[in-house]
Amino acid sequence: MSMQPSRSRLAPHSARSHVHAASAHSRLSIAACFSAAALVLGGALAGCTLPTHPDSAAPPTDPYNPAATQLLDDTQWQLSTWTDATGRARQIPDTTPITLNLSTDGGQRRANGFSGCNRFTGTYDLTDGKLSFGPLASTRMACAPGPASALEQPFLQGLTGIDKTGVQMRPPKELQITLKTGDVLTFNEHTQP
Repeated sequence: MSMQPSRSRLAPHSARSHVHAASAHSRLSIAACFSAAALVLGGALAGCTLPTHPDSAAPPTDPYNPAATQLLDDTQWQLSTWTDATGRARQIPDTTPITLNLSTDGGQRRANGFSGCNRFTGTYDLTDGKLSFGPLASTRMACAPGPASALEQPFLQGLTGIDKTGVQMRPPKELQITLKTGDVLTFNEHTQP
């Protein structure tokens, strides 16, 4: 009798080796699939990021936003620049600032302020993105000659002939009023003491 291993005993051992080799191969395949999936997902996420551009390339904001005009209630402003229709700047007084206050105290829209020499008061309205004023009354003090008195009457008359109103409510807050004459009045936010 010879002691040769039978073929039937080799077969199970051989099958086990193939299963073990196949299992190791499948683990490598699964790891490769996960790696490939991670690369694809990372690439897809990188492609989904928002584009960036410098602020200088951003489109300018539209100062004549009708919705922003509705934010004018209960605000105070000081005239900072006045440009006439030809683009020439008018002199604005430093010592006696021209102011415009818009209030809803008492449930009615009331305007008041200082026009260079006298105080004024009246009503205002915000309709279709435009600021408008009702009749304005003012005190009648005698004014010394100078830039403040030179602006008073054109300022009060200008408030009765507004063509467009622009509002920038992000700091620095700014109000821009374009008159029917083409003059542009720019106001900065003003906090009363």
